[in-house]
Amino acid sequence: MTSTEAKQKVQELRNTLQEWADKYYDEDSPVVSDFEYDMKMNELKELEKQFPELITKDSLTQKVGGHVKEGFQKVEHEVPLQSLQDIFSFEELEEFSQRVEKAARENQIKDIQYVVETKIDGLSCALEYQNGIFVRGATRGNGLIGEDVTENLKTMKAIPQKLKEAINITVRGEVFIGKEEFEKMNQEREILEKPLFANARNAAAGSLRQLDSKITAKRPLDIYIFNVQKIEGKEFNSHYEELLYLETLGFHVNPIKVRCKTIPEVIKEIEKIGENREALSFGIDGAVVKVDNLTLREKMGTTSKVPRWAIAYKYPPEKKETKLRDIICQVGRTGAITPMAILEPVKVAGSTISKTTLHNEDFIKEKDLKIGDTVVIQKAGDVIPEVVEVKKEKRTGEEIDFEMPEVCPVCGGPAIREEGEAVLRCTGIECPAKLLRNIVHFVSREAMNIDGLGYAIIEQLMEKDLIHNIADIYTLTLDEIASLKKNGKKFAQNLVDSINKSKENDLFQLITALGIRHIGVKGAKILANKYKSMDKLMEASKESLAMTEEIGEVTANSIYNFFHQEQTIDLIQKLKQAKVNMKKIEEEEVEQVLQGKNFVLTGSLEKYSRKEASDIIEKLGGKTSGSVSKKTDYVLAGEDAGSKLEKAKELGIAILTEEEFEQMIKEERE
Repeated sequence: MTSTEAKQKVQELRNTLQEWADKYYDEDSPVVSDFEYDMKMNELKELEKQFPELITKDSLTQKVGGHVKEGFQKVEHEVPLQSLQDIFSFEELEEFSQRVEKAARENQIKDIQYVVETKIDGLSCALEYQNGIFVRGATRGNGLIGEDVTENLKTMKAIPQKLKEAINITVRGEVFIGKEEFEKMNQEREILEKPLFANARNAAAGSLRQLDSKITAKRPLDIYIFNVQKIEGKEFNSHYEELLYLETLGFHVNPIKVRCKTIPEVIKEIEKIGENREALSFGIDGAVVKVDNLTLREKMGTTSKVPRWAIAYKYPPEKKETKLRDIICQVGRTGAITPMAILEPVKVAGSTISKTTLHNEDFIKEKDLKIGDTVVIQKAGDVIPEVVEVKKEKRTGEEIDFEMPEVCPVCGGPAIREEGEAVLRCTGIECPAKLLRNIVHFVSREAMNIDGLGYAIIEQLMEKDLIHNIADIYTLTLDEIASLKKNGKKFAQNLVDSINKSKENDLFQLITALGIRHIGVKGAKILANKYKSMDKLMEASKESLAMTEEIGEVTANSIYNFFHQEQTIDLIQKLKQAKVNMKKIEEEEVEQVLQGKNFVLTGSLEKYSRKEASDIIEKLGGKTSGSVSKKTDYVLAGEDAGSKLEKAKELGIAILTEEEFEQMIKEERE
């Protein structure tokens, strides 16, 4: 490769890596696996090694990737929070040990020992204590400057607010979310129709870097401390001694920390961690090897990015061949029907794999998978195992093609894959697999607004076998609800009152609550205004629905098909028996003073919630939209208004404060 070609390739690699790093560090939303990132980084390191004249200070090989998030105070780390040099083979580990031994000889140090620890997959931060009291905490950021997240860290039970000694100390730790806690958190987010976290590391990072500490407090964050950054009044000879001392102060210290005298011992521990990683309650992305002798550490020093006295061994992805015995379909809590590979059990990366997701129909076609195929399974790190390859040369001709089902395998309801989507979905509203999600949506604030009936209470009611479908909400008794909580009579009465009150809701709220695909609050209001009753809506033809304002052909088909399912008809009948209102509540006629005006709401409003402001606008004949365009007449802007406000300024659209909005309504009415 010529110098010119190398220069071009280096720039391409830097651009790609920077884009990936920004997503990973700053947005907590990775777009590639850690392994893919590491391999690309290695490629850059090798090129810079061959062409050292191309090394620049802004290369990711020379610095840590993160930045300080807007909204946080900057913290300058007195002792830099550096990254670690990654290695991928035991040959590289031997090279590291040779450098250590050379430094020891040069400095006449005979005590060479290592400490092997798990490399926890989380977000690194520094905790500062004065006289044993926690005073400040900051994220790593770029290693030199981080974010002040003290208030967020104070919500974590795993961080002691007061140490067992009145000492001045700064420690470094890794904030993480355990495997089980992560799975539960994502299950709840799926039901609440929130975006799922890509992995536990990014869930932890996103949770700690919240501007509102109340959100952080709700997340199951944990921390393990792994280093003393600075300490006053005490001296130690070894890193291992420091770790033991940190435990006496009350810190949660990395539970896996093994002292080794030789590199063969180090290799044995790395292999042991790799074999047992599945049994760990927390995710790891490697094993860390550190020089134990603190004097030797000091002599070895650091580069601008990494310490010379430590390395991180990254476990390579392991691949194994096995048989694809069958493909079955599972139904998720949102109705997504996912094909699952049933495999001949095979041990990969320390765990026995007998099944794995095949994602969707397109994935199966892309891989040309057939039942009976010999397939290659890969499991890199702690991610879900996946089928990466089909060994077509091993086919016998007896393999069977797979077809996605036309009905839900759980409830028998229609299974639909809409144009432009990869996912096949069950549309049955009484499907047991979707029940929890459907009830959570039904009782939500924008739907039937049943106050007190949240996710956790619904889970309890289902566990106690008290509700089997949505309509069962209206048959719950005071005693049944009270049994959920100790001294729960007052709670039960409030919930019963809220359930009864919801029976009087307007028709649009019930339509919203049914969770018809493509129909939100706005669409529900349009349907309620046109058809006036549930019966009329259920009788509507596809043609009539398609001719409704803002209801296109795709949405019309969705509505029509939904109301012609047996499960929907059964549920509506049960709700009628429970005396839930099925008609539009006619309101007093209000002058449509905002007729034809389009509004966009942005930022935090003081006097209204977004929903309340939208309701006022729509009641007065106006419309609200989620995005600013040339068709927008007004932008109602509150505190911390962002990109929508900027776009409105660019387009010259009128921007209203709450006071101006209220004055406008008043003047228009007069």
